[in-house]
Amino acid sequence: MVVERVPSVDAKSYKVVTYGCQMNVHDSERISGLMEQAGYVRATGSDEADVVVFNTCAVRENADNRLYGNLGHLRPVKDKHPGMQIAVGGCLAQKDRGEIVSRAPWVDVVFGTHNIGSLPALLERARHNATAEVEILESLEVFPSTLPTRRESTYAGWVSISVGCNNTCTFCIVPSLRGKEKDRRPGEILAEVEALVAEGVLEVTLLGQNVNSYGVEFGDRLAFGKLLRATGGIEGLERVRFTSPHPKDFTDDVIAAMAETPNVCHQLHMPLQSGSDAVLKAMRRSYRAEKYLGIIENVRAAMPDAAITTDIIVGFPGETEEDFAQTLDVVREARFAGAFTFQYSKRPGTPAATMPDQLPKQVVQERYDRLMAVVEEVTWAENKALVGEAVEVLVAVGEGRKDERTGRLSGRARDGRLVHFATGDIGDQIRPGDIVHTVVTYAAPHHLNADGAPLHHRRTRAGDAWESGRAPRTPGVLLGMPAVRPS
Repeated sequence: MVVERVPSVDAKSYKVVTYGCQMNVHDSERISGLMEQAGYVRATGSDEADVVVFNTCAVRENADNRLYGNLGHLRPVKDKHPGMQIAVGGCLAQKDRGEIVSRAPWVDVVFGTHNIGSLPALLERARHNATAEVEILESLEVFPSTLPTRRESTYAGWVSISVGCNNTCTFCIVPSLRGKEKDRRPGEILAEVEALVAEGVLEVTLLGQNVNSYGVEFGDRLAFGKLLRATGGIEGLERVRFTSPHPKDFTDDVIAAMAETPNVCHQLHMPLQSGSDAVLKAMRRSYRAEKYLGIIENVRAAMPDAAITTDIIVGFPGETEEDFAQTLDVVREARFAGAFTFQYSKRPGTPAATMPDQLPKQVVQERYDRLMAVVEEVTWAENKALVGEAVEVLVAVGEGRKDERTGRLSGRARDGRLVHFATGDIGDQIRPGDIVHTVVTYAAPHHLNADGAPLHHRRTRAGDAWESGRAPRTPGVLLGMPAVRPS
């Protein structure tokens, strides 16, 4: 049984603003859990929060600009709101440290990626001392899974299996900000999944900077495949995803586990970064295009319906027109279902930032536009092949920006594709978290439409939780802890 702290009528409110990757989104759920455990309540509507927490990203240059721009906009708000506090955490805080307070002296707390759990105490200390508190640790204070979590979704949950990264990619600042890889024990991970399923969650995504190197810390190179198989024994768990694997660590036992475990989705997000062997070498990515395509070939041999997505960087220092053409060739051969595409940007402290042959902005932009055109051509062709096929959709909140105008609802198919679907005459019965089976009638490069009446609608416990307004809250999950239900 979990005893939740009940906030007083004059409890302070909080708001968390998140930038960046899924890891940050999940960290923000932990920040929310910590704040509510400390007696704060989430700000609603247009009300100004008493505490605003920015959970930052440092992967791209515009992340800095966005943060300092938003901090500037908050300064007059804080001036009119006595007692308001602003906290900055995450990767950019780990990188910039005390510089944040120097550039924005109205910030009250700066905390890093390794000490999220200190936030409530730092806020109280800053309030008491009337001075900014900056606390950046160089290694984990406690594993994040031991912190309370306020989940944002009633039907899907993030579960960290590791934090940190042992790779040394020349463009990436993450290892210096998140530290070396630390793996959770399998029993601890499965206990957290069971706790989520007990709350009605149908889908979990296993998270790590490099999920398929999971087990390196305790000496089991096959641990990730075993973990995928173990999720198959969790009753009530319908979908398992994971992100992101590294091609250098991808092994056949993981492909077999994906294919043979019914609740593991046939979806793979595997970063390519470049299709040029020369650029991959300069990036210090220890695989080559042939190996990458070989993994995809093996995945599709085991799971012909697998949807494969990727990350690609354009304009890495020294990239030639021939290098770029090789990337386009790999995109066409891989037949990606989707791609996150990025223009290379310098990150201070990374080897790539000081490499010769930095490309002019106009060259990078022109190549980026050409890449986007090829990606859309490929993804559209892949999506068109699904017209007329039946799909199982987990109904979601906020996936379809035009849903209200078009009369559709939206959700994700098992392969991760976004589906906008008509509800027929049962629209008032379908809730986020429910399962709908429908038939694809139209394909666009980035989504599918299903404009006929649903074939089947299944009400779920996740839908019940959404209807009741009950978001899952999990306490810190330790090794061997059984499923936990809030009182």
